[in-house]
Amino acid sequence: MPKYEININGVSKSVDVAEDTPLLWVLRDHLDLVGTKYGCGIAQCGACTVHLDGKAVRSCSLPIASLAGQKITTIEGLSEKGDHPVQLAWKEVDVPQCGYCQAGQIMTASAFLDKNPNPTSDEIKTAMHGNICRCAAYTRIHKAVEIAATKIG
Repeated sequence: MPKYEININGVSKSVDVAEDTPLLWVLRDHLDLVGTKYGCGIAQCGACTVHLDGKAVRSCSLPIASLAGQKITTIEGLSEKGDHPVQLAWKEVDVPQCGYCQAGQIMTASAFLDKNPNPTSDEIKTAMHGNICRCAAYTRIHKAVEIAATKIG
């Protein structure tokens, strides 16, 4: 199997996997970074969202061979102490019910707010639209993104 060097959460890691192995499985099965969740496997639900050079992407559909030279950030690397403004807003609003989708929601929200720190309500809805929450905590998710924006902007 080929060996790939990837930058995960600011640390260079080497993994021996097939070239078509999705990043999600490299994270979970080879690097023990299990905060990124499997949801659908077809990049539709958002549970597996990570940052690739600061952009929110679905890790279930990214083959490891396509990631050379790019910086990958997972929920574990978003902040060392869990004190990123989005994470703090999530706690303040008490967003999670089951919590399964929350890492992906937080990663999507944080990438969005990095690019748009003062969003409108409609911009938040559009940015978060692709992340599915089985518990339907969308109102609390939206409120948390609004609060995080005040902490960032």
